[in-house]
Amino acid sequence: MSLLAELNPAPIWRFFEEICKIPRLSKNEEKIRKYLLGFAKKHNLESKEDSVGNILIVRPASPGMENRKTVVLQSHMDMVGEKNSDYHHNWSSDPIKPVIEGEWVTAKVTTLGADDGIGIAAQLAILADKTLKAGRIEALFTVDEETGMTGATNLNPGFFTGRILLNLDSEDEGILFIGCAGGMDTVGTLKYDPVKVSRELSAFEISINGLHGGHSGDEIHKGYANAIKLMNRLLRTLSNQFEISLSRFDGGNLRNAIPREAFAEILFDESLADQIRRTVDNIQTDMSAEFGVVEKEMKITIKVVARPSLSLDKQAQTRLLDAITCCPHGVIAWSAEMEDLVETSTNLASIRFSDNNTIKIVTTQRSSLASAKADAAATVASCLKLAGAGVAHSDGYPGWKPSLRSEILRITRESYTRLFGKEPMVRAIHAGLECGLIYEKFDGIDMISFGPTIRGAHTPEEKIEIKTVHMFWDLLTDVIRNIPEA
Repeated sequence: MSLLAELNPAPIWRFFEEICKIPRLSKNEEKIRKYLLGFAKKHNLESKEDSVGNILIVRPASPGMENRKTVVLQSHMDMVGEKNSDYHHNWSSDPIKPVIEGEWVTAKVTTLGADDGIGIAAQLAILADKTLKAGRIEALFTVDEETGMTGATNLNPGFFTGRILLNLDSEDEGILFIGCAGGMDTVGTLKYDPVKVSRELSAFEISINGLHGGHSGDEIHKGYANAIKLMNRLLRTLSNQFEISLSRFDGGNLRNAIPREAFAEILFDESLADQIRRTVDNIQTDMSAEFGVVEKEMKITIKVVARPSLSLDKQAQTRLLDAITCCPHGVIAWSAEMEDLVETSTNLASIRFSDNNTIKIVTTQRSSLASAKADAAATVASCLKLAGAGVAHSDGYPGWKPSLRSEILRITRESYTRLFGKEPMVRAIHAGLECGLIYEKFDGIDMISFGPTIRGAHTPEEKIEIKTVHMFWDLLTDVIRNIPEA
């Protein structure tokens, strides 16, 4: 029996539960693409796939609705795969296991994939609904939104025909989004000469976990701690007080998520062990006082591990810790035009030691202003270059400029007010949406983005509010019914 069968609207939850069974991490969307094409064939709907894997499924106009403007429904196929470090999950084969907790659906130990599985489910429910009277609907499913937006980047201007687009990838019910930030990555690569470790030294592994993490666009302003930054502070304190060597420093996983965990291995003379433990305890006390309100589950642990054979040389260790200290993280500027909108931010996303004696540091910058985005990236690059790192910037993606004169905004506002008896908020979003790339490619397109309430996206705490899914569905179907004639 379906776990989510008791929830309404039944069609959207049924499709969402099916999608949860299909592995679909970014750049590994083969199974979800096969599922979507199979769905189109089963329902006798026209479909096509482009060279990068984007899929379009077309629902023809209902009889008598042929003169209505074509509307495009858009979501992305991929999801972020995050899990608790002590939980085994094979992202290439294991299903997501949704559970109902009160007014929410979650997955507890892994990301739920409601971002953007609920958007996919809504599209499929619309395509399969034989009672919905509407004009032509084009359902666009893009690939690789979470790690590079390569699906939207490579869309051919002739892939779909509609010039009204409903993006179903927002996470706040009651807010209509009409603009988004642009973004880019700045990546540093620091090379070092490994030093052979003396057999007389002992080793500790230090870990920081239990942090909130979260989406680096939607939640960058909430003051959540960055595990890499905290670990760097701890290591810097230890290196200033004791003779230690660093053999490993890993933290974070994804470019668009605030790091939740970080791990390091240090080498030291055994006579310093108790002093180092006490110092780490004192650091945890200080950090808990600093972040205790927002990071109640933060935990720092230290344990003895087998002595590694190699470590960083002292100069490389100093350069690395200095670079992370210098590298900014968080909100850089707030918008002067739209209240409570982050204008520019940067996320220190991950650090990894590799087998070829290099350390890779990944950061992401976002801004509503292209010039501010470039300046934030230049600031990060300067910190990395001063440490001797090589620096590379991604091409990035553009923002989506808001328009209060949008026709689809008017239609959606009117639908929302009529359905729920209150005015929706109209906002721009600091997160990156594929709308920016689509807006740049498809001349004259009119877009809006809305969705149900999702919290904790890109973390194992991800959850979706059940009642807002019903509101999302009602709004989506009403907007589709009210698309005007061409």
